[in-house]
Amino acid sequence: MGRFQTLIATALIATLPSTSLATGCARDAMLVFDGSASMDELSFDVSRKTRIVDARDALRDALPDITPFRRVGLLTYGPGANADSCANIDLRFGPRADAAVDIISQIDGMQPKGLTALAASVRAAADALDYRNRSGIVVLVTDGNETCGGRPCALGTALTQEARDLTVHVIGFQVVVDFFSWDNPEQVDVGAGNTVAKCLADRTGGLYVSTETVDELADALRATLGCALIGALTYFDKIIKS
Repeated sequence: MGRFQTLIATALIATLPSTSLATGCARDAMLVFDGSASMDELSFDVSRKTRIVDARDALRDALPDITPFRRVGLLTYGPGANADSCANIDLRFGPRADAAVDIISQIDGMQPKGLTALAASVRAAADALDYRNRSGIVVLVTDGNETCGGRPCALGTALTQEARDLTVHVIGFQVVVDFFSWDNPEQVDVGAGNTVAKCLADRTGGLYVSTETVDELADALRATLGCALIGALTYFDKIIKS
Protein backbone atom coordinates (compact mmCIF):
# COMPACT_ATOMS: atom_id res chain seq x y z
CA MET A 1 0.00 0.00 0.00
CA GLY A 2 1.32 3.47 -0.91
CA ARG A 3 1.95 6.36 1.47
CA PHE A 4 -0.96 8.32 -0.02
CA GLN A 5 -3.46 5.50 0.69
CA THR A 6 -2.13 5.20 4.23
CA LEU A 7 -2.64 8.93 4.81
CA ILE A 8 -6.19 8.76 3.44
CA ALA A 9 -7.12 5.83 5.65
CA THR A 10 -5.59 7.52 8.70
CA ALA A 11 -7.44 10.74 7.97
CA LEU A 12 -10.76 8.93 7.59
CA ILE A 13 -10.29 7.21 10.94
CA ALA A 14 -9.49 10.56 12.55
CA THR A 15 -12.76 12.06 11.27
CA LEU A 16 -14.92 9.45 12.97
CA PRO A 17 -16.82 11.04 15.87
CA SER A 18 -15.22 10.33 19.24
CA THR A 19 -18.64 9.46 20.63
CA SER A 20 -19.28 6.69 18.09
CA LEU A 21 -17.65 4.03 20.21
CA ALA A 22 -19.48 4.86 23.42
CA THR A 23 -22.84 5.18 21.66
CA GLY A 24 -22.46 2.08 19.51
CA CYS A 25 -21.38 -0.21 22.33
CA ALA A 26 -23.32 1.25 25.25
CA ARG A 27 -25.86 -1.59 25.35
CA ASP A 28 -24.91 -4.68 27.32
CA ALA A 29 -24.96 -7.99 25.45
CA MET A 30 -25.40 -11.68 26.16
CA LEU A 31 -23.80 -14.32 23.96
CA VAL A 32 -25.94 -17.48 23.84
CA PHE A 33 -23.77 -20.35 22.66
CA ASP A 34 -24.99 -23.70 21.35
CA GLY A 35 -23.31 -26.52 23.28
CA SER A 36 -25.61 -29.29 22.08
CA ALA A 37 -24.29 -32.66 20.89
CA SER A 38 -24.45 -31.72 17.20
CA MET A 39 -21.67 -29.16 17.71
CA ASP A 40 -19.27 -32.07 18.20
CA GLU A 41 -20.50 -34.28 15.36
CA LEU A 42 -18.12 -35.39 12.64
CA SER A 43 -19.16 -34.77 9.04
CA PHE A 44 -18.81 -37.14 6.09
CA ASP A 45 -15.70 -35.16 5.18
CA VAL A 46 -13.18 -36.54 7.68
CA SER A 47 -10.77 -33.71 6.90
CA ARG A 48 -13.16 -31.14 8.39
CA LYS A 49 -13.04 -30.09 12.00
CA THR A 50 -16.12 -30.32 14.20
CA ARG A 51 -18.26 -27.23 14.62
CA ILE A 52 -17.14 -26.66 18.20
CA VAL A 53 -13.47 -26.56 17.16
CA ASP A 54 -14.18 -24.05 14.39
CA ALA A 55 -16.39 -21.97 16.69
CA ARG A 56 -13.65 -21.76 19.30
CA ASP A 57 -11.25 -20.47 16.64
CA ALA A 58 -13.78 -17.82 15.58
CA LEU A 59 -14.29 -16.66 19.17
CA ARG A 60 -10.53 -16.33 19.67
CA ASP A 61 -10.34 -14.24 16.52
CA ALA A 62 -13.31 -11.93 17.09
CA LEU A 63 -13.81 -11.39 20.83
CA PRO A 64 -10.59 -9.47 21.55
CA ASP A 65 -11.79 -6.86 19.03
CA ILE A 66 -15.18 -6.54 20.76
CA THR A 67 -14.95 -6.90 24.52
CA PRO A 68 -12.72 -3.88 25.23
CA PHE A 69 -15.68 -1.79 24.07
CA ARG A 70 -18.84 -3.73 25.00
CA ARG A 71 -19.81 -5.55 28.18
CA VAL A 72 -20.68 -9.15 27.25
CA GLY A 73 -22.03 -12.08 29.26
CA LEU A 74 -22.24 -15.77 28.39
CA LEU A 75 -25.02 -18.35 28.52
CA THR A 76 -24.72 -21.89 27.16
CA TYR A 77 -27.12 -24.78 26.66
CA GLY A 78 -26.77 -28.52 26.14
CA PRO A 79 -24.12 -29.94 28.47
CA GLY A 80 -24.70 -30.12 32.20
CA ALA A 81 -25.43 -32.24 35.22
CA ASN A 82 -29.20 -32.36 34.76
CA ALA A 83 -30.45 -35.67 33.32
CA ASP A 84 -32.93 -33.68 31.22
CA SER A 85 -30.58 -31.92 28.81
CA CYS A 86 -33.29 -29.42 27.88
CA ALA A 87 -32.93 -28.05 31.41
CA ASN A 88 -29.16 -27.61 31.07
CA ILE A 89 -29.29 -23.88 30.47
CA ASP A 90 -26.23 -22.38 32.13
CA LEU A 91 -25.82 -18.68 32.79
CA ARG A 92 -22.03 -18.65 33.05
CA PHE A 93 -21.92 -14.95 33.91
CA GLY A 94 -23.73 -11.71 33.19
CA PRO A 95 -22.38 -8.79 31.13
CA ARG A 96 -18.92 -7.74 32.21
CA ALA A 97 -16.07 -5.68 30.84
CA ASP A 98 -13.19 -7.29 28.94
CA ALA A 99 -14.89 -10.69 28.91
CA ALA A 100 -13.00 -12.24 25.97
CA VAL A 101 -10.64 -14.38 28.04
CA ASP A 102 -13.47 -15.57 30.31
CA ILE A 103 -15.75 -16.48 27.41
CA ILE A 104 -13.03 -18.30 25.49
CA SER A 105 -12.01 -20.21 28.62
CA GLN A 106 -15.59 -21.31 29.28
CA ILE A 107 -16.16 -22.51 25.71
CA ASP A 108 -12.77 -24.23 25.57
CA GLY A 109 -13.72 -26.24 28.64
CA MET A 110 -17.18 -27.21 27.40
CA GLN A 111 -17.89 -30.71 26.05
CA PRO A 112 -20.96 -30.52 23.77
CA LYS A 113 -23.86 -32.84 24.55
CA GLY A 114 -27.61 -32.78 24.92
CA LEU A 115 -30.41 -31.05 23.07
CA THR A 116 -31.14 -27.58 21.72
CA ALA A 117 -33.24 -25.39 24.01
CA LEU A 118 -33.20 -22.31 21.81
CA ALA A 119 -36.25 -20.45 23.06
CA ALA A 120 -35.72 -21.06 26.77
CA SER A 121 -32.06 -20.07 26.50
CA VAL A 122 -32.75 -16.80 24.72
CA ARG A 123 -35.46 -16.01 27.29
CA ALA A 124 -32.95 -16.68 30.10
CA ALA A 125 -30.38 -14.42 28.42
CA ALA A 126 -32.99 -11.67 28.09
CA ASP A 127 -33.74 -12.03 31.80
CA ALA A 128 -30.02 -11.69 32.57
CA LEU A 129 -30.11 -8.35 30.74
CA ASP A 130 -33.17 -7.21 32.74
CA TYR A 131 -34.79 -6.72 29.34
CA ARG A 132 -38.05 -5.27 30.64
CA ASN A 133 -36.22 -2.32 32.17
CA ARG A 134 -32.94 -1.98 30.28
CA SER A 135 -31.77 -1.87 26.68
CA GLY A 136 -29.74 -4.88 25.56
CA ILE A 137 -28.58 -7.26 22.85
CA VAL A 138 -28.69 -11.05 22.64
CA VAL A 139 -26.49 -12.84 20.10
CA LEU A 140 -27.39 -16.50 19.57
CA VAL A 141 -24.89 -18.81 17.88
CA THR A 142 -26.52 -22.11 16.85
CA ASP A 143 -26.10 -24.92 14.36
CA GLY A 144 -29.70 -26.08 14.28
CA ASN A 145 -33.29 -25.96 15.33
CA GLU A 146 -35.23 -26.03 18.56
CA THR A 147 -35.41 -29.61 19.88
CA CYS A 148 -36.87 -28.99 23.33
CA GLY A 149 -40.40 -27.97 22.39
CA GLY A 150 -39.82 -24.21 22.59
CA ARG A 151 -41.36 -21.74 20.14
CA PRO A 152 -38.72 -19.23 18.98
CA CYS A 153 -41.12 -17.36 16.68
CA ALA A 154 -43.68 -16.87 19.43
CA LEU A 155 -40.88 -15.84 21.79
CA GLY A 156 -39.66 -13.21 19.33
CA THR A 157 -43.13 -11.66 19.27
CA ALA A 158 -43.41 -11.75 23.06
CA LEU A 159 -40.00 -10.16 23.61
CA THR A 160 -40.88 -7.33 21.24
CA GLN A 161 -44.03 -6.63 23.22
CA GLU A 162 -42.43 -6.94 26.67
CA ALA A 163 -38.96 -5.47 26.24
CA ARG A 164 -37.85 -1.92 26.78
CA ASP A 165 -35.35 -2.20 23.89
CA LEU A 166 -34.07 -5.69 23.11
CA THR A 167 -32.49 -6.86 19.86
CA VAL A 168 -31.81 -10.53 19.18
CA HIS A 169 -29.25 -11.37 16.52
CA VAL A 170 -28.96 -14.97 15.31
CA ILE A 171 -25.86 -16.51 13.75
CA GLY A 172 -26.52 -19.83 12.07
CA PHE A 173 -23.27 -21.80 11.97
CA GLN A 174 -23.12 -24.72 9.53
CA VAL A 175 -26.84 -25.16 10.12
CA VAL A 176 -28.49 -28.52 9.61
CA VAL A 177 -32.28 -28.19 9.55
CA ASP A 178 -34.55 -31.07 10.52
CA PHE A 179 -37.66 -30.33 8.47
CA PHE A 180 -39.55 -33.32 9.83
CA SER A 181 -39.03 -32.67 13.53
CA TRP A 182 -42.27 -32.54 15.48
CA ASP A 183 -40.58 -29.96 17.70
CA ASN A 184 -40.48 -27.38 14.90
CA PRO A 185 -44.03 -26.48 13.85
CA GLU A 186 -42.79 -22.92 13.22
CA GLN A 187 -40.34 -24.03 10.50
CA VAL A 188 -42.71 -22.90 7.77
CA ASP A 189 -42.29 -19.32 9.03
CA VAL A 190 -38.57 -19.07 8.23
CA GLY A 191 -38.11 -20.77 4.85
CA ALA A 192 -35.97 -23.59 3.54
CA GLY A 193 -32.44 -23.97 4.86
CA ASN A 194 -32.80 -21.67 7.86
CA THR A 195 -32.93 -22.47 11.55
CA VAL A 196 -36.28 -21.63 13.12
CA ALA A 197 -34.30 -19.29 15.39
CA LYS A 198 -34.32 -16.83 12.46
CA CYS A 199 -37.71 -15.74 13.78
CA LEU A 200 -36.04 -14.27 16.85
CA ALA A 201 -34.01 -11.91 14.68
CA ASP A 202 -36.84 -11.11 12.28
CA ARG A 203 -39.27 -10.19 15.04
CA THR A 204 -36.92 -8.14 17.22
CA GLY A 205 -35.23 -6.13 14.47
CA GLY A 206 -32.00 -8.12 14.61
CA LEU A 207 -29.76 -9.71 12.00
CA TYR A 208 -29.83 -13.31 10.85
CA VAL A 209 -26.45 -14.33 9.46
CA SER A 210 -25.79 -17.72 7.89
CA THR A 211 -22.13 -18.77 8.23
CA GLU A 212 -20.09 -21.80 7.18
CA THR A 213 -16.44 -20.98 7.87
CA VAL A 214 -14.37 -19.76 10.82
CA ASP A 215 -13.80 -16.40 9.13
CA GLU A 216 -17.50 -15.96 8.36
CA LEU A 217 -18.44 -16.73 11.96
CA ALA A 218 -15.80 -14.32 13.30
CA ASP A 219 -17.07 -11.56 10.99
CA ALA A 220 -20.66 -12.24 12.04
CA LEU A 221 -19.68 -11.94 15.72
CA ARG A 222 -18.06 -8.58 14.99
CA ALA A 223 -21.13 -7.42 13.07
CA THR A 224 -23.58 -8.36 15.84
CA LEU A 225 -21.66 -8.02 19.11
CA GLY A 226 -19.41 -5.24 17.90
CA CYS A 227 -20.27 -1.64 17.13
CA ALA A 228 -19.95 0.68 14.15
CA LEU A 229 -16.47 1.91 14.97
CA ILE A 230 -15.10 -1.62 15.24
CA GLY A 231 -16.38 -2.33 11.74
CA ALA A 232 -14.82 0.86 10.40
CA LEU A 233 -11.44 0.18 11.96
CA THR A 234 -11.46 -3.39 10.66
CA TYR A 235 -12.18 -2.08 7.17
CA PHE A 236 -9.39 0.48 7.32
CA ASP A 237 -6.99 -2.11 8.72
CA LYS A 238 -7.66 -4.29 5.68
CA ILE A 239 -6.98 -1.32 3.39
CA ILE A 240 -3.69 -0.55 5.12
CA LYS A 241 -2.54 -4.18 4.83
CA SER A 242 -3.53 -4.49 1.17
